[in-house]
Amino acid sequence: MATVTEEQILAALAAIEDGDQGGDVVGLGMISGLQIRDGHVAFAIEVAPEEGAAKEPLRQSCEKAVHALPGVLSVSAVLTAHREVTGDRVAETGPVPAPSAGPGGPRPAPQGLPGITSIVAVASGKGGVGKSTTAVNLALGLAAAGRAVGILDADIYGPSIPRMLGIGGQPLSPDGSYLLPMQNHGVVCMSMGFLVPDDTATIWRGPMVMSALEQLLRDVKWGELDVLVVDLPPGTGDAHLTMAQRVPLSGAVIVSTPQDVALADARKGISMFEKVDVPVLGLIENMSYFVCPHCDERSEIFSHGGARREAERLGAEFLGEIPISLGIRETSDAGTPIVVHDPDCAEAQAFLRIAERVGEKIAAAEAESASQAPRIVVQ
Repeated sequence: MATVTEEQILAALAAIEDGDQGGDVVGLGMISGLQIRDGHVAFAIEVAPEEGAAKEPLRQSCEKAVHALPGVLSVSAVLTAHREVTGDRVAETGPVPAPSAGPGGPRPAPQGLPGITSIVAVASGKGGVGKSTTAVNLALGLAAAGRAVGILDADIYGPSIPRMLGIGGQPLSPDGSYLLPMQNHGVVCMSMGFLVPDDTATIWRGPMVMSALEQLLRDVKWGELDVLVVDLPPGTGDAHLTMAQRVPLSGAVIVSTPQDVALADARKGISMFEKVDVPVLGLIENMSYFVCPHCDERSEIFSHGGARREAERLGAEFLGEIPISLGIRETSDAGTPIVVHDPDCAEAQAFLRIAERVGEKIAAAEAESASQAPRIVVQ
C-alpha cells in the first residue's frame, strides 16, 4: 500500500477554496494539527467562531479531498475556532459554537448516541490515582454481568486504554466516514491512541480536543451497547464539559486515593458535575491499603477511609475500596486486567462488587426515566 505524505495531503487541501476569504485553505493558514499514522489522517480547520455551522461543507470537502489520496484509510477533520483579541483582553480560544434555540434561547438538550442506553463517566480530580485502571476494570465488570459494554478513552493527550486492554493496530473505516471500534476481552473500545503514534505528542488547543472528542463519540459505529464507560482525563477541563454538554450522561463515578490532597481535587470534580446537572453515582477509594504478599501485614500507605468520609459528608454513595496490588499493576501493563486475568482474587472481586452496584444504579435511573415518559392513551 502506498504511504501518504504530509506534502501530498497539503497539496490536496490546497485545491479547496474558501469562497468567503478568497483563497485556498492551506494558503490562508486554516490547516493545523496535521497528523498521519499508517494511512489514518487527522487535522483541524481553523474558522471564525461565528462561522462554525456555515463551514461544515468546507470541512466535508477537505475530508473528501484527502480521502481520495492513495494510501489514505480514514480522515478526521475537525472545525476549531481561534480568535485573537487586542487591547486589555487576552486571546480567546473557543469551540465552534453549538446551535442554539435562538437569541437568548436555551441550550439544546444533549443528543444521545444511537444504540447506546447509558453513558457513565469515570473521573478524578487529579492524575495518578488509578482512574484509567478503575475505568477498565469497571467496564469489564459490567461486561462480566452480561451487559454489552464499550469504553471510550477521552484522554486525548495521554491515552492509556489501548495498552490496558491489550489492543494494537488501527481501527477500520469501511466507508471513510465512520470508524469501527476495536475489541478485546468482550468490550469495544475507541481511543486517540489508535490514531496517533505512541511517541508522538498531541499538541492541540482546547477547541481541537473538544472537536476530536465529539468525533470519537459520534463518528464511531458503536453498535448496540447497554453501557458506554468514558475514561475522562484528570481535572475538570474541556473533555469534561464536552461530555456533559454534548451527550446525556447517566452519571459519573469519582476515583480518589484516601489522602487529603487527592480528596481536595476530587471535591472539585464532584462540584463540576453537580453544576452541569450530572448525577454523581458515587466515590471509589483506590490504593486504599496494601497487604504484604509475604507476611500478610496490612499497611495504609496513603491513609485510609478518606473517600468514605468524603462521600458521607457530601451525601454521595461510597462504592467501595480497591487495594494497592502488584497484580493489578502487572495485569494492566500486560493488557489483561485483573478482572479478566484472575476474576476470583480479592482485588478483582472488589472491582466486580463496584461494577454490580454501578449497574444497579444506572438500571434504576433507566427505569425512573422510562416511568416518567408520557403515556399515549387511545380512546
